[in-house]
Amino acid sequence: MSPSSPVPAAPDTENRRLVADWQHSLVNAGTEAAQALAALAETDAARMAVHFYQVMMGDERASRLLSHDQVRTRLQPAMQRWVCNLLRATPETVEQLIAAQRIVGDVHARVGIPVDLVTRGTRVLKQHLFERLAEQIGHGALLHCACASLTASFDIALEGMTLAYSNARERSSRTDAAYRLFSLVQNVSTERERQRALLLDWENTLLYALASQSDRASFEPLAGSEFGLWFTHKGIPSFGESPETLRISALVKEVDDGLEKTLHGNEEVHARAARLQEVRARISQIRNLLGMLFERIGELDAGCDALTNLLNRRFLPTVLRREINLAVKSGGGFAVLLLDLDHFKTINDRHGHEAGDRALQHVASLLTQFTRGSDYVFRYGGEEFVVVLVATDESKAWVIADGLCRHISESPVALADGTSLAISASIGVALYDGHPDYERVMARADAAMYQAKKEGRNRTVMASDTFPEAPERQTLQRG
Repeated sequence: MSPSSPVPAAPDTENRRLVADWQHSLVNAGTEAAQALAALAETDAARMAVHFYQVMMGDERASRLLSHDQVRTRLQPAMQRWVCNLLRATPETVEQLIAAQRIVGDVHARVGIPVDLVTRGTRVLKQHLFERLAEQIGHGALLHCACASLTASFDIALEGMTLAYSNARERSSRTDAAYRLFSLVQNVSTERERQRALLLDWENTLLYALASQSDRASFEPLAGSEFGLWFTHKGIPSFGESPETLRISALVKEVDDGLEKTLHGNEEVHARAARLQEVRARISQIRNLLGMLFERIGELDAGCDALTNLLNRRFLPTVLRREINLAVKSGGGFAVLLLDLDHFKTINDRHGHEAGDRALQHVASLLTQFTRGSDYVFRYGGEEFVVVLVATDESKAWVIADGLCRHISESPVALADGTSLAISASIGVALYDGHPDYERVMARADAAMYQAKKEGRNRTVMASDTFPEAPERQTLQRG
């Protein structure tokens, strides 16, 4: 469960029905049953929260998403509050409680917690609470009323969660499908030739390393090359998983496994030559499969920001979910850069909106030029941009972010009248910290960017948990 402050429910049919059913069950249960459940909140909520996550973490699907530290420090206290709120529910608080369940369902959908795990944990909780009620108030009519009320509260809360979960997953699926349809490859022919050239460059570098017997330890494996990073982080989500993408992934692994022996072992010349022929044959297969994939997707340039030709923010959740999954599987990491142009309103007021548009296009060009082909650049909205740096650590992310800040401040915008306009940007950098909800890394980057503004602008700031949350922050779901 995720901590959330109850907010008023949206006035839709689903909410009204759940509110009415919950209120009806509480009224029917009576005052004594309500008092018995409230007493249970005082004595058993903390223990129930621990038990809930013991059940959930026993499933490997949950243990892949959640760490024990996250459960202990963040989730168990939130779960305790959730249990207390349900056991203390009154007809007057039900509307707020339903709204809270919808928020929790949205969070579960973002994180990807299987709904059956939550249902299982809730079922086990109810059984334990039934037993505790029987111990406290004995068997009879009061126990029946209290158990009926408890069942209704838990089931209706879970129904509200599940409705939100289903709606959020459906939205995500539509966005993911659009992401694959529109593709990250905005110019197919150019991107195809670029990736073919990167493959050829890697192959030529390998030939040189083997022929010259240079420092082979520093040779980049194909998976870590510019092509390999592009294929993992952009190619597969663009093309979708298929026999061709799976085969390319397998070929890349075969190439790297074979080269491990050649580059770091003491193979004879004839064995090294044979290995090289195997590598070149597999690279040729990769090239052919890649050509087939590019032919299928055709010219697709929709789904981009019309002014800057960068990706729309609608695809940002899709990208962040995938990067979190890749980081969990590989043990690697990524970083989010949130960039805001300084004094942009002043630019528009003094020089006109055309100058503002030129500034945005100029910055978009710099961001694309000084990031890697495997990274993502988004126009986040207004004068804000987001860069997702894949397969990176803190030091690399800082170098890239600080370099972008410097390039922007040192590269004035050429205006239509022949003059130039100096611009700068404030950048917040947040490393993926293992939290499964992508909103967390966005919030940390936003707070760091806000801190950069407070410190005087035209600078880069690394996220810290000591920074206050940025004011008026919009989540990706609602933004």
